[in-house]
Amino acid sequence: MTGQGTASRSGAPRPDWDTYFMKICHVVAERCTCLRRQVGALLVANRRLLATGYNGAPQGLPHCAEVGCLRDRLQIPSGERQELCRGLHAEQNAIIQAAVHGVALHDVTCYSTIQPCITCAKMLTNANVKRIVYEGDYPDELAAKMLAEAGVELVRWPAHGEGG
Repeated sequence: MTGQGTASRSGAPRPDWDTYFMKICHVVAERCTCLRRQVGALLVANRRLLATGYNGAPQGLPHCAEVGCLRDRLQIPSGERQELCRGLHAEQNAIIQAAVHGVALHDVTCYSTIQPCITCAKMLTNANVKRIVYEGDYPDELAAKMLAEAGVELVRWPAHGEGG
């Protein structure tokens, strides 16, 4: 789903669906409480937004801005030792929000401002995500390999220089 859509009433081109949802991802990412990375994620089925998520500490717990970043203190590089973090990833929070609110996930597309890590890739696979559209790279080759094995389509956005 790439390319521009039809013109709007104002004559400006309407964004295609992937661009539309990726723009929403960026707004969701503005809610992040992580000091290292601002990530937003959406779960979408049949062009209907089902759930959103952003990275940050679990509800009711102090945010990293308040207590500092454990990963920074321990000098842990990006993509390593994800369990040593007080925050949840955006994709995890989107799946949790769907579960908390009783939203069934079937043949879902996940939009994310970054490529999922291995933990999120496994969770997205089990949450019936069939397609992942992401913008930024994440240093996790195993995640991409497992998604391919599971038949989950991984799409880099913007495709062919489109979007923005």
